[in-house]
Amino acid sequence: MNRILAETGHTDLLTICDRGFPVPMGIERLDLALTDGIPTVLDTVRAIYGEFLIDSVIVTEEMRKASPERYRELTEALPDVAFRIVSHQQFKDICVESRAVIRTGDTIPYANIMIVSG
Repeated sequence: MNRILAETGHTDLLTICDRGFPVPMGIERLDLALTDGIPTVLDTVRAIYGEFLIDSVIVTEEMRKASPERYRELTEALPDVAFRIVSHQQFKDICVESRAVIRTGDTIPYANIMIVSG
């Protein structure tokens, strides 16, 4: 993961997804999933936040509706980061522009987040 973070430049996108997210073909994939729920997207975001400059993040409206607790946890974990809300379909469309996709073992519905590098 350190190499991916080091190679991610200003305004690049980095997607951190749950275990079921359809990762587009042709994008580098880092699979961290060990088992159900380990690690979570939130665990991964927390690890990156201390080591990486995050300009903003993109999450889905579906996360806010289906998993409001996870949305709250993310906003608390990233208190000084702007959130952009899009539809799940828009999220998948934007994902093809990602520098890489980090797949986790998260099982929370719509737990996916896209980081815009600062």
